Amino acid sequence: MGNADGGTLYIRTKEDTLQFAIMRTDSLGIARGGTTGEAITLPQVAMFSADGAPNEKNVASYSAITGETINIEDAYDSDEFDFSGAKGFDENTGYRSRSFLTVPLKNNQQDVIGVLQLLNALDDAGEVVAFTDEIQPLIEALASQAAVALENQNLIEAQKTLLDSFIELMASAVDAKSPYTGGHCQRVPELTKMLTRAACDVGEGTFAEFDLSEEEWYELHIGAWLHDCGKVTTPEYVVDKATKLETITDRIHEVRTRFEVVKREAVIRHQQEVIAGRRDAGDERELQAELARIDDDFEFIAECNLGGEFMADERIERLQQIAERTYSRTLDNRLGVAQEELRRMQSTPPESLPVQEKLLQDRPDHIHEHDTEVYSADPDNPYGFRMEVPKHKYNKGEVYNLSIGRGTLTDEERFKINDHIVQTIVMLEQLPFPIHLERVPEIAGGHHEKMDGTGYPKRIMGGDMSVPARVMAIADVFEALTAADRPYKKPKTLSESIRIMSFMVKDQHLDSELFRLFLESGVYRDYADRYLMPSQVDEVQIADYF
Repeated sequence: MGNADGGTLYIRTKEDTLQFAIMRTDSLGIARGGTTGEAITLPQVAMFSADGAPNEKNVASYSAITGETINIEDAYDSDEFDFSGAKGFDENTGYRSRSFLTVPLKNNQQDVIGVLQLLNALDDAGEVVAFTDEIQPLIEALASQAAVALENQNLIEAQKTLLDSFIELMASAVDAKSPYTGGHCQRVPELTKMLTRAACDVGEGTFAEFDLSEEEWYELHIGAWLHDCGKVTTPEYVVDKATKLETITDRIHEVRTRFEVVKREAVIRHQQEVIAGRRDAGDERELQAELARIDDDFEFIAECNLGGEFMADERIERLQQIAERTYSRTLDNRLGVAQEELRRMQSTPPESLPVQEKLLQDRPDHIHEHDTEVYSADPDNPYGFRMEVPKHKYNKGEVYNLSIGRGTLTDEERFKINDHIVQTIVMLEQLPFPIHLERVPEIAGGHHEKMDGTGYPKRIMGGDMSVPARVMAIADVFEALTAADRPYKKPKTLSESIRIMSFMVKDQHLDSELFRLFLESGVYRDYADRYLMPSQVDEVQIADYF
């Protein structure tokens, strides 16, 4: 519209400088910035000096500060502004900078967010002329529309940056919540992107037609970063449960105190019999034998608590026999307890004191009922979850927990941990994602599904899962196997991890084609070089797995 030979677009920064965004001079063939891919190396224009004084000698900064349009007929005749930069450019190129039209870009709040400067208006004969009074309002109107578009772009970018930061904050919070997760939520997205990029780059075979648009890449980015966001609902004492009796504290200390009481009672009985003349004061053989049995029983209970040895039937039988031993309680166990615990205890009538209590107990108040909606319990739930839900939310019974066959988790606690993926999907489904991000819940929520349909939470068959969701499953497993920041296990080597994953492929738990790509593309090695300790990185004969 202005028929200008050149122009410059400046963007105002948060530091009140004008940054060169686009430069063009048609007659010199100069095009930098913008979509050209050629950087502009010129320094930014300061709007204010170090002492806060406005920079009114530069025409662009003056326009930005005052919000006024400046129309200069000939820069060489102007003594109001400093055009030494333009004159220096002319000396180096043989160009002649003459007419300038400098227009501030104002947003809806009338704040200047940039400056548009046009250079050397040309007439029909190609001669340089001034920008006319007729063309100036049109340029100003166009600049106003450009400012609105630029402001919208800035707002969208700011919102995207805020969303990204919030997503990474959520993932970091999940990792920080427990040392058992470490940097899991940060490493899985990186591995997911690496394997997805390899799938996009394949020119033949299963993934020959697979590719992601820019929006789909962003969708994958969000889904990967939020894949474990539901873990914020999982109690730390469940995730971090190191012994069978551990809740917020390890209840083995309470059990040990009871054993101490039982030992004192044995000593008291012995002394009472001596006082009554029914036993010789010097004969403590029976007492010492009983105390030794009690010590041995506690050592057995303590060993059971660690969860290191499989609880065979004979071990459970001995546990139950020990639990039947009683001790005397003379104090009211309902004094000083929290309201929630007191409510559970009121399901049974109080007993008259003193009372003989079992050494280990499974009491009604050890049972915690589900206090909120369990989506998986409803076969018609709107999310399609198909997980078996235990009858109770928690069962903290002492015999019940000590009888756990392997590990330290009860069925209820294992469900609670697995339920994190349910909570992830529910949380993400409630967010109003735009249409180009609508698959985020599916991508984030599918990494515990298996190819044979035996995974959770929806028991989806592999063929019904998207490629990004299947990639997430491989990334999640590989990161977990190789992670060096899990205090409950040693990090596995590269070869050990690949071998375990190969068994999971044979059992149809992981996608075989993606696993092959994972190896053939070298993604496993690239990831290892970035994130594994040198001692973990050993040789892998990938041909053994094809």
